Amino acid sequence: SIPMPPLKPTPAQRRSPDSRIERTSRAPGRHGQQTQPSRPATGNAPIPPEGERLNKYLARTGVCSRREADDWIGRGWVHINGKPVVMGQKVLPGDRVEVKRAATQQQAGRVTILLHKPVGYVSGQAEDGYRPAVTLIRPENQWQGDTSGRRFDRAHLRGLAAAGRLDIDSVGLLVLTQDGRVARQLIGEDAEATKEYLVRVRYGRIEREVEAAFPRERLQLLRHGLSLDGKALKPAQVSWQNPEQLRFVLQEGRHRQIRRMCELVGLTVTGLKRIRMGRVTLGQLPPGQWRYLRADEDF
Repeated sequence: SIPMPPLKPTPAQRRSPDSRIERTSRAPGRHGQQTQPSRPATGNAPIPPEGERLNKYLARTGVCSRREADDWIGRGWVHINGKPVVMGQKVLPGDRVEVKRAATQQQAGRVTILLHKPVGYVSGQAEDGYRPAVTLIRPENQWQGDTSGRRFDRAHLRGLAAAGRLDIDSVGLLVLTQDGRVARQLIGEDAEATKEYLVRVRYGRIEREVEAAFPRERLQLLRHGLSLDGKALKPAQVSWQNPEQLRFVLQEGRHRQIRRMCELVGLTVTGLKRIRMGRVTLGQLPPGQWRYLRADEDF
């Protein structure tokens, strides 16, 4: 069991995690450092017979985001079969796509930040007088246990956006990134990364020993069988962490999903904390503090 601060209901409870991101990009990490002027972009990634738009191809194969691909194309950093490409050009089967070294160098400056979001901060832009979580990314709030080797630079705030939001009354791991590839891993349409939450609940007026009072068949419904907005939810892992707290593991992030799931089976969420996204955990990161994603970490 991980303790969570008491949460107070506010009008902002109507808001919730949105699985969208508006900004992009990060260092190549798994692609390695280039030693040649250019490199094959994606190896033997399959291409449809009719071809595929280059920016979509580069994003689908994890090289960069579409927006980043458009920027690279405009700068002349992407070649097909040794020749510079134009905006809107398609990749055809058998084509060799190469990305110039300058593109990799640009990516190397992108950062991903892990924040322990406290209650009272919104994940995105400021709204209704509430402060955005990005305002916590200041040098004095960088965790002393950060072992990434990176030092804070104001340029790291440029284009930084949440990849998988937490509503104002939820706490825990919030990923802020400049990297469209990280965003795609976590919240893209084909994202496979799971997210883990600890959720404190009550059942009607029962706040103690909720597990004993809660019908087992309703717990099974939380695992599979519920729908939101007319669309069935994917199977979830749901189990009791202690008599008042559930553990959820989800592979999607629908609007206020956990709170709404619980409402459908008669539970009221009184505290929600995200402790993991993909393979990256909140760990010992204190509330209100942040650290950089290390080079050896991957979602």
